Amino acid sequence: MPVNLTAAQPSDLIPVPGVRVGVAEAGIRKANRRDLTLIELAPGSRVAGVFTLNRFCAAPVQLCKQHIAGGDVRALVINTGVANAGTGEQGLADAHATCVAVGRALGVAPEQVLPFSTGVILEALPVDRLIAGLPAAHADLREDGWFDAAHAIMTTDTLAKAVSRQVEIGGRTVTLTGISKGAGMIKPNMATMLGFVACDAAVSQPLLDALTKEAADLSFNSITVDGDTSTNDSFIVVATGQAGNAEIADPLDPDFHALRDAVIDVSIRLAQAIVRDGEGATKFMTIAVEGGLDIVECRKVAYAIGQSPLVKTAFFASDPNLGRILAAIGYAGIQDLDVGRLRVWLGTAAEEVLVAELGGRAPTYREEDGARVMKEAEITVRVDLGRGRARATVWTCDFSYEYVKINADYRS
Repeated sequence: MPVNLTAAQPSDLIPVPGVRVGVAEAGIRKANRRDLTLIELAPGSRVAGVFTLNRFCAAPVQLCKQHIAGGDVRALVINTGVANAGTGEQGLADAHATCVAVGRALGVAPEQVLPFSTGVILEALPVDRLIAGLPAAHADLREDGWFDAAHAIMTTDTLAKAVSRQVEIGGRTVTLTGISKGAGMIKPNMATMLGFVACDAAVSQPLLDALTKEAADLSFNSITVDGDTSTNDSFIVVATGQAGNAEIADPLDPDFHALRDAVIDVSIRLAQAIVRDGEGATKFMTIAVEGGLDIVECRKVAYAIGQSPLVKTAFFASDPNLGRILAAIGYAGIQDLDVGRLRVWLGTAAEEVLVAELGGRAPTYREEDGARVMKEAEITVRVDLGRGRARATVWTCDFSYEYVKINADYRS
């Protein structure tokens, strides 16, 4: 069951002017399920993206990078079931054929279409079925289609992930709505996740590019479920310019700070929802590392803890075998780390327990205190490296029996 995560409801989501969304059942992998999403963008919309660093990146990712560089994006098309990764030249041809079909349906050029796929790797995309499903998705296009799209992009997710919020910018109400998917194969530098955030603000392309990267780093690039970086990860931010605010072009403009905060907030909520719905998750864990020389080493330590199978299984069992945390810190790759200056706490919203200091177990620590904290569904591991002022946070979850079952049966 997801950890303190409730399913999005249609009433929670606010349409974004300049965006229409439609879904269809195309039978990409399984019959009788929504697996195809079409998103149409108003002329003049600006789009920015961040993609997986996996060298085996999927065909749609390769094509997305080419098309987004050209600007003037008018449509997104997303399929689940088959990732179209590890499919060579045929995969690229299939992704291109998808863009051609979408372009024909919407009256735009294929290069104005961004394709996205998620699902099983090393299987050919049934492009004929996808194209056959496009008329139904096209007919379904509407401003309030976000709720259905949040369901249509799911794979092993148990709940749809969607967020809306509004903010005042330049005397205008700006709407932001986003959806994401992902539950396993989740690791920084994107994961097997897709994230889409749209707003109706007017913002320059350079600022939107910078904001998208920053938002990704603080959200989707700060989560980990199992340490596997997928082939298809994509995070897209759209700004349609329909709100009527004066275009934001200066990073020092207070309006930009308001937009930045809103985009980052929505992105973090969508990213955390992925971890809360991690495959088989029973615990949501915040790994907060402070006192580093720079953010890079703080993130190294946070990821070492958050990705350790030994740490994650101990948290599933509520077993305060906390030496595993120290071991992960020790192998994180900080060669000159002085463990005598290191401190580690285990905490919840209600209490925080000092576990380790001065190179070993804290004199005040009692195992029953650790066990009490670890029984909670939301737990924070706080680490002070004692060597600087940098800090970083990573969100993760535990490993349960269900994680193994889900991934063992993934193609069944």
